[in-house]
Amino acid sequence: MKKIRREQIDSFFEKKRFSIAGVSRNPKKFGFQVFHDLRKKGFDILPVNPTAEEIDGVKCYKSVESLPSDVDSLLILTPKTQTDDILRQAIQKGIRNIWVQQMSNTEETLKIAEEYDKEIIHGKCVFMFAEPVGSIHKFHRSLVRIFGGLPK
Repeated sequence: MKKIRREQIDSFFEKKRFSIAGVSRNPKKFGFQVFHDLRKKGFDILPVNPTAEEIDGVKCYKSVESLPSDVDSLLILTPKTQTDDILRQAIQKGIRNIWVQQMSNTEETLKIAEEYDKEIIHGKCVFMFAEPVGSIHKFHRSLVRIFGGLPK
């Protein structure tokens, strides 16, 4: 798998509208926190959660397949047991930009992407790149840059 490029990350955020699979209704869960924070930053988020009609007043989609056809970016925040199935659904739906949040990927995730000849963003935290970046994540991004791990 090729290195993650900055242009992939920029393309992901380009339209300010994307879907997130793994949004939780529980405000203490990471999936809710990402959803809530990105909405505060001005992103139009379409949440995917098979057990919710809406989350925080926003219509929820039951599956990746049920998303509108014009959705071309998906952030996967699911538990590892669901990630690879969601990834396959996204690829088969033709979603162009796919980001698998660090810690959501499995040993098979990159193999699936390679099997479909699909470049994905993986092993990166969305909070480090969603502008404006908060102070904690800005500091973390600086450390990653110093040690050569920031996509170019």
